Amino acid sequence: MDIKNSKSGEELYNERLKRVHDCIELKVPDRVPIIPVMQGFIPYYGGITLEEAMNEYDKAEKAFDKFYNDFEPDLAWDPVLMYPVNAFKTWDLKWMRWPGHKGLGPNTMYQFLENENMTEDEYDELIYDPTCFIASKWIPRSFGNLGAFKHFENLRDSLWLGFFNSFFPFSTKEMQQSLNALMKGAEQMSDWYDFLARYSDKLQKKGFPVAWGAFAFAPFDMLGDTLRGTTEILFDLKDRPEKVLAAVDKLTPIAIESAIRGAAGTGRKFVWIWLHKGIDEFMSDTDYKTFYWPSLKKLILGLIDAGLTPMLYGEGKLDSRLEIMRDVPKGKVVYHFEYVDMPRAKEVLGDVACISGNVPNSILHFGTVDEVKEYCKYLIDNCAKDGGFMMDTGGLLDDAKPENVKAMFDFTREYGRYL
Repeated sequence: MDIKNSKSGEELYNERLKRVHDCIELKVPDRVPIIPVMQGFIPYYGGITLEEAMNEYDKAEKAFDKFYNDFEPDLAWDPVLMYPVNAFKTWDLKWMRWPGHKGLGPNTMYQFLENENMTEDEYDELIYDPTCFIASKWIPRSFGNLGAFKHFENLRDSLWLGFFNSFFPFSTKEMQQSLNALMKGAEQMSDWYDFLARYSDKLQKKGFPVAWGAFAFAPFDMLGDTLRGTTEILFDLKDRPEKVLAAVDKLTPIAIESAIRGAAGTGRKFVWIWLHKGIDEFMSDTDYKTFYWPSLKKLILGLIDAGLTPMLYGEGKLDSRLEIMRDVPKGKVVYHFEYVDMPRAKEVLGDVACISGNVPNSILHFGTVDEVKEYCKYLIDNCAKDGGFMMDTGGLLDDAKPENVKAMFDFTREYGRYL
């Protein structure tokens, strides 16, 4: 399965990055770029378990090396999606399970658990001071070993002589235990970041641009994913809409600043925005236009103004949102789609934004090589005309037949050419 290439790493890097940027800018590249977001597939393909990939960085590195040697995508993912679970254990992270943890097998993908980490009567606290709320409410509710952070609320009283009382909780054994757990986990996370930095540098030297510079979330999703939860936030749209709007408005500059800060740390320009709660199944067009899109648009524009490229990863069905999503600067945004009518997405968005995705993970896992080729041909024929389309899987790829993934790569390289 090896792909031989006589070009230098620098030549390949520049060639691949230009191919991707040409697509984003709605120019015609030399061929359709292949940018699949790989998750569990790389450890599976490399012959290690997910538990090993998240705990033994040397094994993860070998598995990722094998994948990139064999497939050579145009954008590469370092092991960032293989999370540092040793730090999670140290902090006792409550809203996630991972391989080998709480009943999950060593090869079972990690799972996010929604909890109501902000109650319906706490909106005013979040809106008044989101940093204080996150430090004193969200963190101790999310991390079992950081429970003493509930005392961080007192720091707001520290001005002038207020520090006499606000500093006192730091003398308690409970707080010192929480701070020690925080520092130990931070050291473990630092080791993981060092590993990512080394591997990202390795990828670049081998000719692979790293796909991400930072991650971000729609402000509504910041509220709905880990603060209120899906059921609760959707009830809130009807029961307390003005509170939802005020909270989303408060979280919007935080989302922008966080992504800009993250991209500055990596020096890379791609910001992946993972879209969750705004899908067709969860809210009406009216609610989408009211609660979801305005703040998401502000996030998009804020990133573009900072010289970054928003890569919006749509998980779920977004057919009814396409016309709304046109309202972005031309040639500055990538929209990834999982379950969308792709020819219509090209028709509606093609003169404004690059689109990607939609190769069903189900076909890659259960289908045949011919079925994969047929679907890739359908996408190229309907979406790649005049550029502005990049080949990607429908969702982050875990289980799949290697021969089917190879077929997606090989067929796109052979058939998706413009020159």
